[in-house]
Amino acid sequence: MARLKVKYTEEVAPALFKKFGYKSTMQIPRIDKVVVNVGCGEARENAKVLDAVVKDLSAITGQKAVITLAKKSVANFKLREGMPVGAKVTLRGDKMWEFLDRLFNVALPRVRDFRGISANAFDGRGNYALGIKEQLIFPEIEYDKIDKIRGMDVVICTTAQTDEEARELLTLVGAPFER
Repeated sequence: MARLKVKYTEEVAPALFKKFGYKSTMQIPRIDKVVVNVGCGEARENAKVLDAVVKDLSAITGQKAVITLAKKSVANFKLREGMPVGAKVTLRGDKMWEFLDRLFNVALPRVRDFRGISANAFDGRGNYALGIKEQLIFPEIEYDKIDKIRGMDVVICTTAQTDEEARELLTLVGAPFER
């Protein structure tokens, strides 16, 4: 079982139960899923770019990436509905816990001038969004084999009802929030 999942069940869940005074163990917030998304605008001209994005994303997450398509046509961007515009991976279960462990303990500390992630990026319903500027911070990506530095969005979806509960959950799990 994943190291972070063991930590959640043995330490984090009882601490949250005690701090917020829940009546049932089902009220304890937990991490539901993690969505990793890479937007790739130049994919409309060059289809090979999307293959590289999918390969990188699959290497980082350990799960095959899905190509996302445009929902609307936007004339200013020369974009039609149904064109490929990026890739995403939705992680659940053990793969999610493994990815979060690597993100918090390996990848984020490799960011230049890293002081922590912002504690204000919650959406009001207990979900946390994080932007990463380059995929090179992940050890699975080899510097020589990438064609272009791309950023990605990581969204951590929790079952918490408020931002306070979600912040406490992520802090106890080990998210490196800035002080």
